[in-house]
Amino acid sequence: MRPVQALLTSLTAPTPPSSLAGNMSKRRRVKPPPQPPSTPLPSSPLLSPPTKRKHGSTAPRLKSQRSLSAPLADAASEDWELLPVSRSELSLPLTLPTGQTFRWRRTDPSRFTGVVGPYLLSLRHLDGDPSGRVAFMLHNSDGGGSAAVRAALADYLNLRVSLADLWSRFSSADSRFAELAGQFDGGARVLRQDPVECVFQFLCSSNNNIGRIEKMVGVLSSFGEYLGTVGGFDFHEFPSLEKLSPVTEQQLRAAGFGYRAKYIVGAVRALQAKPGGGAEWLASLRGLELDEVIDALCTLPGVGPKVAACIALFSLDQHHAIPVDTHVWQIATQYLMPELAGTRLTPKLCRCVSEAFVAKFGEYAGWAQNVLFIGELPSQKVPIQLVVATLS
Repeated sequence: MRPVQALLTSLTAPTPPSSLAGNMSKRRRVKPPPQPPSTPLPSSPLLSPPTKRKHGSTAPRLKSQRSLSAPLADAASEDWELLPVSRSELSLPLTLPTGQTFRWRRTDPSRFTGVVGPYLLSLRHLDGDPSGRVAFMLHNSDGGGSAAVRAALADYLNLRVSLADLWSRFSSADSRFAELAGQFDGGARVLRQDPVECVFQFLCSSNNNIGRIEKMVGVLSSFGEYLGTVGGFDFHEFPSLEKLSPVTEQQLRAAGFGYRAKYIVGAVRALQAKPGGGAEWLASLRGLELDEVIDALCTLPGVGPKVAACIALFSLDQHHAIPVDTHVWQIATQYLMPELAGTRLTPKLCRCVSEAFVAKFGEYAGWAQNVLFIGELPSQKVPIQLVVATLS
């Protein structure tokens, strides 16, 4: 999974992240236990009535928001728009550079730039806004209207899930989470990425470091449509399977993919052979149980249980998938299963860890584990409050 030192460095670096050591986490299959009836999760307070853009369209109306003319005044000339989500519901530095995706770049000390579908976007927390709400800017103005962009962002950022509600439940269930909740004040969110894009990112990530992963994902992305250059970085729409199909193993090896080259080429072919085509087949997995999703993904070349669970959590709505690497094992033995401290992590214990997380946190256990993982960053001698304040 995401190595602590590597992620700490990527969080604090003001320029493109350097090569950082670390291995992918092992993620095991586990089905959540039956949960007692509960009130459904409320949706996040997402999108207020936006200001009109040059496209002439408006965003969906959900909850009304206060006027943001003052906080947006400093960026008015750059055509920023409000995505009225507070920092407690979405912290950009605790969400985008935390090992879920490798396609966002720091293009300014307080700005993240990346691609969501066909949209080249920058995101930032509003300067001077007490609640740290988020604004976005669309760079490729022919990419679509404001309403379409907002809908794509809301889906990608999983904004239908209320962190306030989840964190309240998690804090009641676990004292360590409650401690971190007071420290972070929310915002660490799990993304809902395009499954095709997610598959190939995590094929690149196996036994790799962050710098090389980003380079490899950039190479694959370059086969898609060029969308623009921001802050010295070129951005592309992630290519379809059809655009990836002509790419050869030799090309990828020459680009530094090593043994992963054959898996990527093989995965493209295997996905194209799936019923209805790879994109449709992957999307259909969102309706299955986690065990079924893992088994299905493991039919792809280069995808084992650990990579499959990454894909399941970050793109296929499997919110209780738990990444179990050595760092998560340490978290588990310190806070959840102290009786196992000092023992060696085995495949069987990986499953025990997953079951322990699900038993404590329920169907969104993967979201809780994500926060507990980030909570280990202060052990590297950089207070997380300072990290967040520096990037906000």
